Amino acid sequence: MDKLFEASRKNYIEIGKIYFWTATINKWQKLLEKDEFKHIILSSFEHLSKLSKLDIFAFVIMPNHIHTIWRTNELNGKETVQGSFLKYTAHEFKKLLSPNELIHFYKNSINKNYEFWQRDSLAIHLYTPEVAYQKLDYLHNNPCTEH
Repeated sequence: MDKLFEASRKNYIEIGKIYFWTATINKWQKLLEKDEFKHIILSSFEHLSKLSKLDIFAFVIMPNHIHTIWRTNELNGKETVQGSFLKYTAHEFKKLLSPNELIHFYKNSINKNYEFWQRDSLAIHLYTPEVAYQKLDYLHNNPCTEH
């Protein structure tokens, strides 16, 4: 009965609208501290953008999460753009990690052995310029704040 009243984060993204989107590394681990992991993020953004699947207006990469302001333009095949992004980056992360590092991301699941991204990515629709600027300010100031 209590599950009926649990708050859930909104992660649905409507194609063609601008969103502030946050994705977090599983268990808030600081996987994104090293440049090679940041480059994977950038590579995925660049690829999806060149395919016109995604317009990126702003982003920040923190040690354990990312924030973006973006618009998805169409599905990437049968997948959502954010789904393609999360899947691609996870596969690339796995290639860079040693077995001792991979163990921190182990997941005993039918469809995967590792989980790099938390399942509750957050999407906030930026429905007015004021809301967009508020989130842009947050994104710019995020690296400067103590967590």
